[in-house]
Amino acid sequence: MSKLTEGMEQWKKEIEQWSHRVIEFLQQIPPPQLYAACAVLLLTTTLLLLFQLFKRTKSNTIVLTGLSGSGKTVLFYQLRDGSSHQGTVTSMEPNEDTFVLHSESTKKGKVKPIHVADVPGHSRLRPKLEEFLPQAAGIVFVVDALDFLSNCRAVSEYLYDILTKSTVVKKKIPVLICCNKTDKVTAHTKEFIRKQLEKEIDKLRTSRSAISEADVTNDFTLGVPGEAFAFSQCYNKVTVAEASGLTGEISPVEQFIREHVKP
Repeated sequence: MSKLTEGMEQWKKEIEQWSHRVIEFLQQIPPPQLYAACAVLLLTTTLLLLFQLFKRTKSNTIVLTGLSGSGKTVLFYQLRDGSSHQGTVTSMEPNEDTFVLHSESTKKGKVKPIHVADVPGHSRLRPKLEEFLPQAAGIVFVVDALDFLSNCRAVSEYLYDILTKSTVVKKKIPVLICCNKTDKVTAHTKEFIRKQLEKEIDKLRTSRSAISEADVTNDFTLGVPGEAFAFSQCYNKVTVAEASGLTGEISPVEQFIREHVKP
């Protein structure tokens, strides 16, 4: 008999001996106490598994979206590198990366990295947004504050679609409406943009309420019936802020990120 076989036999005997000892020990425990111990063990195991699952699924993804040309990619680079990377072109594929915010790169101690996904704003590419929403801890909806009025309807329609998506509503994903390019003198203020968006969405919800329920199975309605629409009526938290990706004035965006992805 080889040494390996002898070792296996010895190991098998030891396992059998330990098994007998465990069985004898359990037989000495009164049934009520044994049942209680098993229940405690089962409950503890379940709680540990749930805790691990919660830790594993807690998202650190921030989604940047909005119409093409709103400045999403410039904002992405400012968050990552502290640079606008002037000369960026309209994205045709999601631009994503995991990194520590540039403003926090010199901080001492542990700083939690974030995963940022810059989703193309072209109407034909917007379905890609669906890939990121299940993992989203927050959505930054970027609006061009310079050309806002000419794009107001299109911006409102896209924002309406996001706010009524079942994933966004059920997970109560917070949304930051980021009024970008506010460093320009002719840029509209966040107050003006918020009011105009609320008016347009109010019109949209009225027109779309005529659509049959079969066509909006996965969507939710917005607002309170009989009242003018306001973002405060949304299922999830919606805030509006001003920023400038070009000049690096993006602290409201960074604050939003850290509010929902803790360091």
